[in-house]
Amino acid sequence: MNITLRQLRAFVAIAKAGSFTGAAARLNLTQSALSGLMRELETSLGVQLAHRTTRMVQLSDIGAEFLPLAERVLDDLERALESIAQLKSLNAGVVRIAAPQLIACTLLPEAIAAFRELYPKIDVTVVDCQVEEVSARVFSGEVDLGIGPERIVSSELSSQILFEMPFLAVIPASHALCEREQIAWADLKNYPLISLRGDYARMLNNELSHVPGSTGFSPFSEVSFMTTALGMASAGLGLTVCLPYARSLVSLYRLETRLLVEPVITRKFEIFQRSDRTAGPAPEKFAQFLADYVKQLPFSTIHH
Repeated sequence: MNITLRQLRAFVAIAKAGSFTGAAARLNLTQSALSGLMRELETSLGVQLAHRTTRMVQLSDIGAEFLPLAERVLDDLERALESIAQLKSLNAGVVRIAAPQLIACTLLPEAIAAFRELYPKIDVTVVDCQVEEVSARVFSGEVDLGIGPERIVSSELSSQILFEMPFLAVIPASHALCEREQIAWADLKNYPLISLRGDYARMLNNELSHVPGSTGFSPFSEVSFMTTALGMASAGLGLTVCLPYARSLVSLYRLETRLLVEPVITRKFEIFQRSDRTAGPAPEKFAQFLADYVKQLPFSTIHH
Protein backbone atom coordinates (compact mmCIF):
# COMPACT_ATOMS: atom_id res chain seq x y z
CA MET A 1 0.00 0.00 0.00
CA ASN A 2 1.16 3.50 -0.81
CA ILE A 3 -0.68 5.58 1.80
CA THR A 4 0.42 9.17 2.33
CA LEU A 5 0.04 11.54 5.26
CA ARG A 6 -1.92 13.93 3.05
CA GLN A 7 -4.46 11.19 2.43
CA LEU A 8 -4.78 10.42 6.13
CA ARG A 9 -5.18 14.10 6.98
CA ALA A 10 -7.87 14.41 4.31
CA PHE A 11 -9.78 11.41 5.68
CA VAL A 12 -9.64 12.62 9.30
CA ALA A 13 -10.70 16.13 8.29
CA ILE A 14 -13.69 14.78 6.34
CA ALA A 15 -14.72 12.54 9.23
CA LYS A 16 -14.59 15.42 11.71
CA ALA A 17 -16.25 17.99 9.48
CA GLY A 18 -18.91 15.60 8.20
CA SER A 19 -18.67 17.13 4.75
CA PHE A 20 -16.22 17.76 1.96
CA THR A 21 -16.95 21.49 2.06
CA GLY A 22 -15.99 21.90 5.70
CA ALA A 23 -12.97 19.60 5.40
CA ALA A 24 -11.71 21.43 2.29
CA ALA A 25 -11.94 24.76 4.12
CA ARG A 26 -10.11 23.36 7.15
CA LEU A 27 -7.25 22.01 5.02
CA ASN A 28 -7.24 24.96 2.65
CA LEU A 29 -7.81 22.68 -0.35
CA THR A 30 -10.27 22.65 -3.20
CA GLN A 31 -13.09 20.11 -2.93
CA SER A 32 -11.83 18.37 -6.06
CA ALA A 33 -8.33 17.99 -4.56
CA LEU A 34 -9.84 16.67 -1.33
CA SER A 35 -12.01 14.21 -3.22
CA GLY A 36 -8.97 13.02 -5.13
CA LEU A 37 -7.03 12.33 -1.88
CA MET A 38 -9.97 10.43 -0.41
CA ARG A 39 -10.37 8.39 -3.56
CA GLU A 40 -6.65 7.53 -3.61
CA LEU A 41 -6.80 6.38 0.02
CA GLU A 42 -9.81 4.14 -0.56
CA THR A 43 -8.18 2.68 -3.66
CA SER A 44 -4.97 1.93 -1.75
CA LEU A 45 -6.90 0.27 1.09
CA GLY A 46 -9.32 -1.50 -1.24
CA VAL A 47 -12.32 -0.49 0.89
CA GLN A 48 -14.93 2.25 1.02
CA LEU A 49 -14.37 4.48 4.04
CA ALA A 50 -17.33 6.83 3.66
CA HIS A 51 -20.74 7.11 2.05
CA ARG A 52 -21.21 10.42 0.24
CA THR A 53 -24.40 12.36 -0.30
CA THR A 54 -24.86 15.80 -1.77
CA ARG A 55 -24.75 17.48 1.64
CA MET A 56 -22.93 15.20 4.06
CA VAL A 57 -20.51 12.33 4.49
CA GLN A 58 -21.16 9.31 6.68
CA LEU A 59 -18.36 6.91 7.59
CA SER A 60 -18.75 3.27 6.67
CA ASP A 61 -18.32 0.63 9.36
CA ILE A 62 -14.72 0.11 8.22
CA GLY A 63 -14.20 3.87 8.06
CA ALA A 64 -15.41 4.26 11.65
CA GLU A 65 -12.94 1.61 12.84
CA PHE A 66 -10.13 3.08 10.77
CA LEU A 67 -10.63 6.66 12.03
CA PRO A 68 -9.01 6.27 15.51
CA LEU A 69 -6.05 4.44 13.92
CA ALA A 70 -5.52 7.25 11.43
CA GLU A 71 -5.82 9.84 14.21
CA ARG A 72 -3.25 7.97 16.28
CA VAL A 73 -0.78 7.92 13.38
CA LEU A 74 -1.17 11.66 12.87
CA ASP A 75 -0.92 12.34 16.63
CA ASP A 76 2.26 10.25 16.90
CA LEU A 77 3.76 12.13 13.99
CA GLU A 78 2.81 15.46 15.53
CA ARG A 79 4.47 14.52 18.81
CA ALA A 80 7.59 13.31 16.97
CA LEU A 81 7.83 16.58 15.07
CA GLU A 82 7.31 18.52 18.29
CA SER A 83 10.10 16.54 19.95
CA ILE A 84 12.44 17.36 17.09
CA ALA A 85 11.50 21.03 17.36
CA GLN A 86 12.21 20.90 21.11
CA LEU A 87 15.61 19.36 20.48
CA LYS A 88 16.45 21.94 17.83
CA SER A 89 15.46 24.77 20.15
CA LEU A 90 17.43 23.13 23.01
CA ASN A 91 14.34 22.86 25.21
CA ALA A 92 15.12 19.17 25.57
CA GLY A 93 17.96 16.76 24.92
CA VAL A 94 20.69 14.59 26.38
CA VAL A 95 24.46 15.03 26.24
CA ARG A 96 26.67 12.06 27.16
CA ILE A 97 30.35 12.79 27.76
CA ALA A 98 33.31 10.49 28.41
CA ALA A 99 36.23 12.08 30.24
CA PRO A 100 39.24 11.07 32.35
CA GLN A 101 38.52 10.94 36.07
CA LEU A 102 40.48 14.11 36.90
CA ILE A 103 38.63 16.27 34.36
CA ALA A 104 35.36 14.60 35.33
CA CYS A 105 35.73 15.75 38.95
CA THR A 106 37.19 19.22 38.36
CA LEU A 107 36.53 21.00 35.07
CA LEU A 108 33.32 19.28 33.96
CA PRO A 109 31.09 19.74 37.04
CA GLU A 110 31.71 23.50 37.01
CA ALA A 111 31.11 23.72 33.25
CA ILE A 112 27.97 21.59 33.41
CA ALA A 113 26.55 23.74 36.22
CA ALA A 114 27.12 26.88 34.14
CA PHE A 115 25.61 25.21 31.05
CA ARG A 116 22.54 24.08 33.00
CA GLU A 117 21.78 27.67 33.99
CA LEU A 118 21.38 28.49 30.30
CA TYR A 119 19.76 25.23 29.19
CA PRO A 120 18.00 23.71 32.22
CA LYS A 121 16.08 21.14 30.16
CA ILE A 122 19.17 19.49 28.68
CA ASP A 123 20.41 16.52 30.69
CA VAL A 124 24.22 16.23 30.74
CA THR A 125 25.67 12.94 31.96
CA VAL A 126 29.35 12.12 32.52
CA VAL A 127 31.10 8.78 32.09
CA ASP A 128 34.37 9.00 34.03
CA CYS A 129 36.95 6.51 32.80
CA GLN A 130 40.62 5.91 32.07
CA VAL A 131 42.22 8.17 29.47
CA GLU A 132 42.72 5.21 27.14
CA GLU A 133 38.99 4.41 27.19
CA VAL A 134 37.67 7.79 26.05
CA SER A 135 37.94 7.34 22.28
CA ALA A 136 36.60 3.77 22.44
CA ARG A 137 33.47 4.92 24.27
CA VAL A 138 32.87 7.62 21.65
CA PHE A 139 33.38 5.16 18.79
CA SER A 140 31.00 2.58 20.33
CA GLY A 141 28.24 5.19 20.56
CA GLU A 142 28.04 4.93 24.36
CA VAL A 143 28.69 8.68 24.55
CA ASP A 144 28.24 11.63 22.18
CA LEU A 145 31.47 13.43 23.06
CA GLY A 146 34.83 12.55 24.55
CA ILE A 147 37.44 14.76 26.21
CA GLY A 148 41.05 13.76 26.58
CA PRO A 149 44.69 14.62 25.90
CA GLU A 150 45.83 15.02 22.33
CA ARG A 151 46.25 11.64 20.69
CA ILE A 152 46.40 10.16 17.21
CA VAL A 153 42.83 8.96 16.63
CA SER A 154 41.34 6.73 13.95
CA SER A 155 39.57 8.12 10.90
CA GLU A 156 36.25 7.17 12.49
CA LEU A 157 36.69 9.99 15.01
CA SER A 158 37.03 13.73 14.51
CA SER A 159 38.69 16.00 17.04
CA GLN A 160 39.34 19.64 17.76
CA ILE A 161 41.65 21.27 20.28
CA LEU A 162 39.74 22.24 23.40
CA PHE A 163 42.57 23.90 25.33
CA GLU A 164 46.32 23.92 25.89
CA MET A 165 47.74 24.42 29.40
CA PRO A 166 51.19 24.44 31.02
CA PHE A 167 52.24 22.20 33.90
CA LEU A 168 52.17 23.55 37.43
CA ALA A 169 54.22 22.47 40.43
CA VAL A 170 52.03 21.42 43.37
CA ILE A 171 53.60 22.12 46.75
CA PRO A 172 52.58 22.35 50.43
CA ALA A 173 51.87 25.89 51.65
CA SER A 174 54.79 25.71 54.08
CA HIS A 175 57.33 24.55 51.48
CA ALA A 176 60.44 26.63 50.78
CA LEU A 177 59.56 26.81 47.05
CA CYS A 178 56.37 28.75 47.89
CA GLU A 179 58.50 31.89 48.09
CA ARG A 180 59.01 31.75 44.31
CA GLU A 181 56.51 32.98 41.73
CA GLN A 182 57.75 30.38 39.24
CA ILE A 183 59.64 27.13 39.67
CA ALA A 184 62.11 25.56 37.26
CA TRP A 185 61.79 21.87 36.45
CA ALA A 186 65.38 21.42 37.58
CA ASP A 187 64.38 22.56 41.08
CA LEU A 188 62.08 19.57 41.48
CA LYS A 189 64.99 17.10 41.43
CA ASN A 190 65.96 18.25 44.91
CA TYR A 191 62.72 16.89 46.40
CA PRO A 192 60.79 13.59 46.29
CA LEU A 193 58.56 13.81 43.21
CA ILE A 194 55.22 11.99 42.94
CA SER A 195 53.85 11.40 39.44
CA LEU A 196 51.08 9.62 37.61
CA ARG A 197 52.41 6.47 36.02
CA GLY A 198 52.31 5.43 32.37
CA ASP A 199 52.28 7.84 29.41
CA TYR A 200 52.07 10.82 31.75
CA ALA A 201 55.55 10.23 33.18
CA ARG A 202 57.07 8.86 29.94
CA MET A 203 56.05 11.88 27.88
CA LEU A 204 57.37 14.34 30.47
CA ASN A 205 60.66 12.44 30.69
CA ASN A 206 61.00 12.49 26.90
CA GLU A 207 60.42 16.26 26.71
CA LEU A 208 62.71 17.14 29.61
CA SER A 209 65.51 14.84 28.48
CA HIS A 210 66.02 17.13 25.47
CA VAL A 211 66.61 20.17 27.67
CA PRO A 212 70.36 20.97 28.01
CA GLY A 213 71.62 20.04 31.46
CA SER A 214 68.36 18.32 32.42
CA THR A 215 68.30 14.92 34.09
CA GLY A 216 64.83 14.24 32.70
CA PHE A 217 61.76 13.47 34.76
CA SER A 218 62.57 11.01 37.53
CA PRO A 219 59.68 10.51 39.96
CA PHE A 220 60.36 9.19 43.43
CA SER A 221 56.95 7.48 43.36
CA GLU A 222 54.34 6.78 40.67
CA VAL A 223 50.60 6.40 41.37
CA SER A 224 47.48 5.78 39.30
CA PHE A 225 45.31 8.73 40.39
CA MET A 226 45.99 12.41 40.91
CA THR A 227 44.00 12.35 44.15
CA THR A 228 46.58 9.92 45.53
CA ALA A 229 49.45 12.18 44.47
CA LEU A 230 47.75 15.20 46.04
CA GLY A 231 47.06 13.32 49.26
CA MET A 232 50.71 12.29 49.51
CA ALA A 233 51.89 15.84 48.78
CA SER A 234 49.51 17.21 51.40
CA ALA A 235 50.99 14.79 53.93
CA GLY A 236 54.49 16.13 53.20
CA LEU A 237 55.65 13.04 51.31
CA GLY A 238 56.80 14.95 48.22
CA LEU A 239 55.82 17.31 45.41
CA THR A 240 53.75 16.63 42.31
CA VAL A 241 52.75 18.36 39.08
CA CYS A 242 49.37 18.96 37.45
CA LEU A 243 47.55 21.09 34.89
CA PRO A 244 45.60 24.25 35.82
CA TYR A 245 42.15 22.74 35.30
CA ALA A 246 42.76 20.69 38.48
CA ARG A 247 43.35 23.72 40.73
CA SER A 248 39.94 23.42 42.40
CA LEU A 249 40.92 19.94 43.57
CA VAL A 250 44.42 21.04 44.59
CA SER A 251 42.97 23.69 46.90
CA LEU A 252 40.96 21.06 48.78
CA TYR A 253 44.24 19.47 49.84
CA ARG A 254 45.56 22.84 51.12
CA LEU A 255 48.28 22.85 48.48
CA GLU A 256 49.60 25.66 46.30
CA THR A 257 50.64 25.80 42.65
CA ARG A 258 53.40 27.57 40.76
CA LEU A 259 54.04 27.74 37.02
CA LEU A 260 56.81 25.37 35.94
CA VAL A 261 59.36 26.99 33.63
CA GLU A 262 62.72 26.35 31.96
CA PRO A 263 61.05 25.06 29.91
CA VAL A 264 57.30 25.71 29.92
CA ILE A 265 55.76 22.39 28.93
CA THR A 266 52.13 22.31 27.84
CA ARG A 267 49.49 19.69 27.17
CA LYS A 268 46.69 19.91 24.62
CA PHE A 269 43.28 18.44 25.30
CA GLU A 270 40.79 17.67 22.58
CA ILE A 271 37.09 17.00 22.25
CA PHE A 272 36.22 13.94 20.16
CA GLN A 273 33.10 12.77 18.35
CA ARG A 274 32.18 10.31 15.62
CA SER A 275 33.17 11.58 12.19
CA ASP A 276 30.44 9.65 10.36
CA ARG A 277 27.48 11.25 12.14
CA THR A 278 26.39 14.49 13.74
CA ALA A 279 26.20 14.45 17.51
CA GLY A 280 22.89 16.34 17.56
CA PRO A 281 21.85 19.86 18.60
CA ALA A 282 22.34 19.39 22.36
CA PRO A 283 25.85 17.80 22.21
CA GLU A 284 26.95 20.31 19.58
CA LYS A 285 25.75 23.19 21.76
CA PHE A 286 27.54 21.79 24.82
CA ALA A 287 30.78 21.29 22.85
CA GLN A 288 30.69 24.94 21.77
CA PHE A 289 29.79 26.09 25.28
CA LEU A 290 32.68 24.11 26.77
CA ALA A 291 35.12 25.57 24.25
CA ASP A 292 34.01 29.08 25.25
CA TYR A 293 34.00 28.19 28.95
CA VAL A 294 37.62 27.03 29.07
CA LYS A 295 38.77 30.32 27.55
CA GLN A 296 38.11 31.85 30.97
CA LEU A 297 40.43 29.43 32.77
CA PRO A 298 43.86 30.61 33.96
CA PHE A 299 46.78 29.61 31.69
CA SER A 300 44.37 28.36 29.00
CA THR A 301 45.38 28.87 25.38
CA ILE A 302 42.74 28.01 22.77
CA HIS A 303 43.74 26.92 19.29
CA HIS A 304 41.34 27.54 16.40
